[in-house]
Amino acid sequence: MDTMLAAVLHGFGDLRLEQVARPQAQETGDVIVRIKSCGICATDYKAIKGIRRNVTFPFIPGHEPSGVVHEVGPGVAHFKPGDEVIVMPTGSCGLCAQCRAGHSHYCEDGFTTGGDGMRQIWPGAFAEYMRTRESCLFHKPAGLSFDAACLSEPLSGAWKGVIQYSEMHVGDDVVIIGVGGIGLLCLMVAKAAGAARLIAIDPSAHARQHALELGATHAVDPLHEDARGRVYEIMREGPDLVVEAAGPIEAVRLAAELRRRGTRWNVFGITTHETFELDGGQTHFLEGRMDASFGTTPLAMSKAIRLMETGLIDIEQIVSHRFPLAQIAEALEVMGRPERNKVVLHP
Repeated sequence: MDTMLAAVLHGFGDLRLEQVARPQAQETGDVIVRIKSCGICATDYKAIKGIRRNVTFPFIPGHEPSGVVHEVGPGVAHFKPGDEVIVMPTGSCGLCAQCRAGHSHYCEDGFTTGGDGMRQIWPGAFAEYMRTRESCLFHKPAGLSFDAACLSEPLSGAWKGVIQYSEMHVGDDVVIIGVGGIGLLCLMVAKAAGAARLIAIDPSAHARQHALELGATHAVDPLHEDARGRVYEIMREGPDLVVEAAGPIEAVRLAAELRRRGTRWNVFGITTHETFELDGGQTHFLEGRMDASFGTTPLAMSKAIRLMETGLIDIEQIVSHRFPLAQIAEALEVMGRPERNKVVLHP
């Protein structure tokens, strides 16, 4: 039996490097990808640490991969062994009501490789090889590194949230709350799309400095400044768009406090089941619009790849650490520190 090295989660806090069976391409549409790079998402970290509880064990995490086609199954027509590819983590049936409405990431019979959000969870990319379907693959542009390519999925989520769902316009004043990995991507998308004033809010001095280097016009420390007051000093009429990309419930509350009439706000970062209150009458008369965004779609993936391929976004600027899969324990330690941005594994 052919085996491979994989990081297998057996329980919260119990991640083990093991030799496991290498997947085979047996079903129609199957593709086996040799993983070259895989980003560590905050949701992976939360699952491993037990912060996110919707996990079935044993489980191989990792849903931000790029790699090389190793083997193809019956019926695969557009990819062959040796092709360099980007992998979308969600697969859909294309036939259910949600798919036909254009919401493939809501698919009633879909799957996710190494993540969550679907009924079927397939083994992910914290491994040397992974199984996916041809419909989940995109050809990697020749000029794009594997490290850049593996971040197509989080960049696609940023594009989907900021542009497609919250409909950011050229000249909008934008606030990003939380400028870790995903927040920086939202910031870079907003900058590329023509944001006027672009404020980054984060308690980490490291994160704020990096945000300024990547295009933020201002940075605010919510621990030592009146965040709302400072935003309204900079944007006297208030923000057009607020993106919560931090995760803690306090960031969602701050997003709600920053609204003025007509503000659009996107609850993007929080994935835990916590609550916050809204004043019903105020919300009515402010006439703003709340959006949220999770997962990705083929359209969003295509847009992300184009943003990188054309140089509109240099995504490798957010990669702060790289580790071989054998050092995943060290990688997870770095994930828990404020002085990091995107962490990438090399299986």
